[in-house]
Amino acid sequence: MGKPGILRWIFVFAALFFLWPTGAFAKEKVYHIPIDHEIDQGVLQFLKRSFQEATENKARAIILELHTPGGYVDVAYDIGKLMDETPTKIIAFINSRALSAGAYLALHADEIYMTPNATMGAAQIIDLNGNAASEKANSAWIKNMQAAAESANRNPLYARAMADASADLPEMNSPKGKLLTLTANEAYQVKYSDGTVQNLEELLAETGLEGRDVSTVHETFFDKLARFLTNPVVVTLLLTIAALGLAIELFSPGFGVPGTIGIISLTLFFFGHIVSGLAGFETLILFIIGFVLLITELIVPGGVLGVIGGALMVISLLFAGKSVVHMAYSIIIALAIAIIGMVILVKFFGKNLHLFSKLVLKDATTSEEGYVSNVNRIDLIGKEGITLTPLRPSGTVLINDERIDVVSEGNYIDADKKVRVIEVEGSRIVVREIKEKEGEKE
Repeated sequence: MGKPGILRWIFVFAALFFLWPTGAFAKEKVYHIPIDHEIDQGVLQFLKRSFQEATENKARAIILELHTPGGYVDVAYDIGKLMDETPTKIIAFINSRALSAGAYLALHADEIYMTPNATMGAAQIIDLNGNAASEKANSAWIKNMQAAAESANRNPLYARAMADASADLPEMNSPKGKLLTLTANEAYQVKYSDGTVQNLEELLAETGLEGRDVSTVHETFFDKLARFLTNPVVVTLLLTIAALGLAIELFSPGFGVPGTIGIISLTLFFFGHIVSGLAGFETLILFIIGFVLLITELIVPGGVLGVIGGALMVISLLFAGKSVVHMAYSIIIALAIAIIGMVILVKFFGKNLHLFSKLVLKDATTSEEGYVSNVNRIDLIGKEGITLTPLRPSGTVLINDERIDVVSEGNYIDADKKVRVIEVEGSRIVVREIKEKEGEKE
């Protein structure tokens, strides 16, 4: 082998040595992200992390597997925007159903594939009571559905019919008054689906991704916990337990189980909302500041700190939730139950506010407690003395070398007269003149 041949092989091995660690010859990954529940804020945060990881690892494609009845419209808007901004190719794989917000997400994908029994559509907005949303909200949603279809070069007519019951498509079994829901075959016919596949493996083959390393990303335990903790019913329950626990703690010496349970409930509340992206750490800090001010008010009464602290706590809770209105309802319910619990403790169990006991003076200046306003000189009854001043009717007498303020029975007594103490009532000492003439009645 000549010298040029040796140099060529050295170059090849050197290239292999330096390029192998960088992954230049590694297979591009495919990220498989299943969503099998309601579209909510937790899904948004989960997809943000998953899409970012796929982009950083230069994934060949993202397969978003959808099996969802729908969810929150505002969250769907944010996820749709996230999908549009993600440079990696996104394939929607509808496995059984993608309704309402799920259909909206599917329309934002670069390609859509469905299983034979899958459906998509039925995307009208409903409120918490199960009624159709306001005309304004529904109109905006219809326009967004149409825009999502147009962005992928799909006929917006069918997207509108999914969200607007006034659309008339009898040929698709969706006459006026009925929302459009497409089967796999119907979706393929109107080009809302790029194909029908049995499973993920068939989808990979159909899209030319077979042989790629598939990385399935699942929600973590904390993602699932955060979703549970941000459920409106659970939120109300947590705030109620917190309020009731802290209220009961006011009637207990020290800091015990009720207060601990209350603190844990508040911790779970803020944990769920921060992990879900509904709240930031600033809301937690605001709540802590308010709580500290409220405790300070209990120790150093004044009124102002307590009002400010309570207001800060309520504000932090209101803005920590997804909806200020829903949070207001939860707070009102929690406070109402806490107040009822306090009334029950006072009325039926005779409990007292232990925390306030240090702030209230309980000692009474009663004789039973040993308190007297003046010394009761009952020992003077029957003793005699000399008036030092005239009694008109009050004055001073000298009894056993002690000057004592006294009053007569009402008559005038001149100075240097002998008197006798006949009555003592607290500080009032009554004297009577002793007649010096023999046989004269006192």
